This record gives sequence, C-alpha cells and structure tokens, in this order.
Amino acid sequence: MLRTLQIVDNKLVESSAQTANIFVYVSPDDAERKYLVESLKIDEHTLSSTLDPDEPSRLEFEPEHIAMIFKRPRHYGPHDEFLFKALSVCLFLFNDRLVIIPADDIPIFDGKIFNKVNSFLDLSLKLIFRAILHFVEHLRGINRISNELEQQVNIAMENTYLLNMFTLEKSLVYYLNAIHSNAVLISKMKTYSPKIGFTQDNLEFLDDMSIENSQCLAQTEIFSQVLSSMMDARASIISNNLNIRIKALTILTIAIMLPTLIVSIFSMNVQIPFKHDEPLSFWLICILACMSSVITGLLWWRKKW
Repeated sequence: MLRTLQIVDNKLVESSAQTANIFVYVSPDDAERKYLVESLKIDEHTLSSTLDPDEPSRLEFEPEHIAMIFKRPRHYGPHDEFLFKALSVCLFLFNDRLVIIPADDIPIFDGKIFNKVNSFLDLSLKLIFRAILHFVEHLRGINRISNELEQQVNIAMENTYLLNMFTLEKSLVYYLNAIHSNAVLISKMKTYSPKIGFTQDNLEFLDDMSIENSQCLAQTEIFSQVLSSMMDARASIISNNLNIRIKALTILTIAIMLPTLIVSIFSMNVQIPFKHDEPLSFWLICILACMSSVITGLLWWRKKW
C-alpha cells in the first residue's frame, strides 16, 4: 500500500504521486519492491531487512541515498495476549524525496511534533523521536498490567497469571533490545552528522532524542529487573497458597475420617460395648463420632494449624 505526501508550509499534506516527495510504502508488494530496487537503486538486502522484526537499527550510506533503520513498538491488540513486540521502519533519504517503509500499517505521523516539519531530515528525526515516545507509552501500559497481574497472583493458585507475567517479562526483553538498538543508531547519526548534513537545529533535536532514549532505556531496564526479581516470589506465593489449601483439606479429611472410624468399629461383628440392643446405643455412638470431629477442630484452632 502506497501513501503519498509532501511538505507544504512546514506541514505534511496528502498529495498525488506526481507532486509528492514523501512516499510511504506499507509492506510493499512484489511490484513495489521491484520499483524500489530497480528504479530507486535501493539495496535489496536493506529492503528485506526492513520487513524483518529482528533486524537491528543501523545507518548506511549509499551512493544516491542514506538508509536509516530504526525500531518502534508494534501495534498491540487483544490477540497478542500480553506480548509486546517491536518492528522495523526504514527511511531512505534522497535529495529530492523521502521513502518510508514500515513493516506494518501503523500510524507513523501521529503526535504534535509533526505539526511543523521543515525538511526531510527534520521529518526523519521526528519519526525516530516519535518511536521513542511510543516505547515510553507502552512501558507505562506494561507497568499497569504488571501491577494488576501481581494482585491476581497473590490470591490465585493457577498458573495463568504467572504465565502472563512471564510473557510481559519477555516483552521487556524485546523492548530492551530495540531501545538499545535505537541508541546505537542515534550515536552513529551524531558521529556522521556532517556527512548526513544536519543543521544546528537538527543537532540540538538529536541531543534531546539521545536523552529521551537513554531515559527510556533506563526505565525499561528497571522494569525488567523488578519484574524478573519478583517472578520467584510470585511463584513461591502460588506454592504457599496451594500448601495452605492442601493443609485445610487434609485436616477436613481427618475430621471426617474419625467419625467414620468410630461408626465402623461399632458396626463390627465382635464382642464390643453396645453389642446387645440398648435404647441409647445409637445416640451414644453419634455423640462419640461428633466429639471426635469437635476435638479435631479444637486442636486445629488451638495449635493454629
């Protein structure tokens, strides 16, 4: 799917293919990939890397363009079941056009930072910065979900909530790798800023990006460490809850077994008390059976079992 835009009065506006200078190819098909490789001289390996979610962020210089691959969060849906992943977005910066290739149909121009766009380089930096802010938003959501799951784990015996927490921990590992990969890209962009052609405003914005990404990386590391360290404690809580339930069921079984034992003894075909018919024998046996259960309950309460 192709989307065409252009910069008019420092704003992004939809445009026709003839006048557009910003082209967004969402998961390009074979015909579009052929055009990108043959007409725009885009490296086929770099193009394939764009569609690979495991591809790290990087910066490459080609004879006719500059390629920037960065990571951003994938759109989260109910079917993901607490698994947050990152995907790759590639920017091909030419002198007269900017080609953007996201691996998924996601809103990439959302946010106030796109209200004013001065150039292709400015737009490229803002796209990377928006990806960093998107990671921060997802981290807040992961933290809220984690807190809710922790409350459920404290009172649950089944493994469902614990497995969900394992999935969140896995998501944080994905995010940690993606954010660190973006940090490497930002560092390379600073190193090669003269070759890229950044203005002074671009360099200041790049410094802000570096600070924001470092804070995002530190926050992800903290969340990952806290969640990882709490997993063993949560597993112990589930095991302890299960032991408490088993103990209660065991005592209840003993309380039921003792009356059954007493009644069974007096039902035997041997010489025992109340062998001959006596008017109170039935009630005496019932009282003995009930007393055994009461004594068991009192011992349970006295010993604080």
